[in-house]
Amino acid sequence: MMRSVCATMPIVHSPDRAADRPHRGSAPTPTPHPDRDIVDLHGRVVSGDPAALAEVHQRYAHYLLAVAVRVTGDADAARDVLQEVLVTFWQHPLRFDPNRGELRTWLAVLAHRRAVDWVRRESSRRTTERVARGLVQHVDEAAPGDDLLAREDSDAVRAAVAALPPKQREVVELAYYTELTYRDIATKLAIPEGTAKSRMRAALATLARTLAHQGVAP
Repeated sequence: MMRSVCATMPIVHSPDRAADRPHRGSAPTPTPHPDRDIVDLHGRVVSGDPAALAEVHQRYAHYLLAVAVRVTGDADAARDVLQEVLVTFWQHPLRFDPNRGELRTWLAVLAHRRAVDWVRRESSRRTTERVARGLVQHVDEAAPGDDLLAREDSDAVRAAVAALPPKQREVVELAYYTELTYRDIATKLAIPEGTAKSRMRAALATLARTLAHQGVAP
């Protein structure tokens, strides 16, 4: 059925799409009666019709957002997941075979996977930030009587902070060495509070990677 529908329209394959075409030796189990409307919609996406992708969004966006929110618990993250799913389908439409299942189900599985990936990345990011915060606070709170190892670690942390890009370094120094809040930092630097937070996240991630590579632990 897919052959009869798509044979009447020009198919424009990007290199990625051609690479996604199933191997001749594969023998998928066909769905007894694939939805002709979905077969046609899929064929239009394969041919590179932007209106077809817009139709996919209109049909499934609400459901896919719900899937992503259930996993991430974050509306902004869910919207990012939806965007990733649609881009993936647009770039690799031949990964979906309308003879093997429903498009709604296929997209939902993809959304769930992307959402799980986001949760893992977020967990890793938070761990990285926690490690870096601990290292910087250790230096900030170090007493003059600390042992030699602590002083060496402090030197390593200060050197890592000094090596940060200027905009990242200044938010770290203001936050930990002068104890300013994000709002105070934003006011002092004349930047949005969200920008101050994003610079801090980037700085802490860089510090954690640098210090872990040097074998420095909080």
